[in-house]
Amino acid sequence: MRQKSPLVSIVVNCHNGEKYLHQCIKSIINQTYQKWELIFWDNSSSDNSLKILNSYKDKRIRKFKSKIFHNLYEARNLAIKKCKGKYICFLDVDDMWLKNKLKLQINEASKDTSIKILYTNYYVFLNGKNKKFIKFSKKLNSGFITQKLLNSYDLGLATVMVDKKLFKERKFNGSYNVIGDFDYFLSSTLKYKTKALQEPLAIYRIHDENFSSKKTDIYIDELSNWLKINNNKKKFKSFSFSSIYILLFKLKIKFYIKKFLNIKLGV
Repeated sequence: MRQKSPLVSIVVNCHNGEKYLHQCIKSIINQTYQKWELIFWDNSSSDNSLKILNSYKDKRIRKFKSKIFHNLYEARNLAIKKCKGKYICFLDVDDMWLKNKLKLQINEASKDTSIKILYTNYYVFLNGKNKKFIKFSKKLNSGFITQKLLNSYDLGLATVMVDKKLFKERKFNGSYNVIGDFDYFLSSTLKYKTKALQEPLAIYRIHDENFSSKKTDIYIDELSNWLKINNNKKKFKSFSFSSIYILLFKLKIKFYIKKFLNIKLGV
């Protein structure tokens, strides 16, 4: 018997994302795999984001507006509660998908039901320079990849497709604004196999307003907190955290250099 095509829930969290929203929504609507629902979670925007969304007359788009502003990963958790699909994907308003993204991942998921997390390579688009390049030239890892992710976190959230059952077991840590997916998938990959598609199927836009770029101090605080909590946990006992400590050191150097230059320039 031929299996029915599963519904994919696509979570788009938005806070004042009008600038790139059209491109984001169009990249969803143009997917070759059409059995999806869009869960648009407006995180207390004050711009024209909802007006732009309302210009799309598609019954698959479901919108929700929060009266108060939530941390990013708490907002993701609230949006996930509205999802009806077998699989959940995430796309931020400043990022985009290539048209075969969902189709290729659904095809791969149907081949092996033990795989609960699928991810792909992606393009990086430098907004100011109008340049695009493939993020990873190396082969991405499949299987149980926790140590590989600790060595080099190659799992871009915009590329991920996750079995919804995982979010019934565990949610994002709602206190995080930067490293919520890093925290979530490191724990999830201890238990579940992943599958990497080597083809770049998403476009991650780098611009001056990227939250992780603007808030390096928050990134440092969250990563430091994560290390403090998880370094001695039993589930991570056999894993090396050395690459994370090196990353944290580099972030601190970058932060203090930038702070020094700003003081020097009187910014």
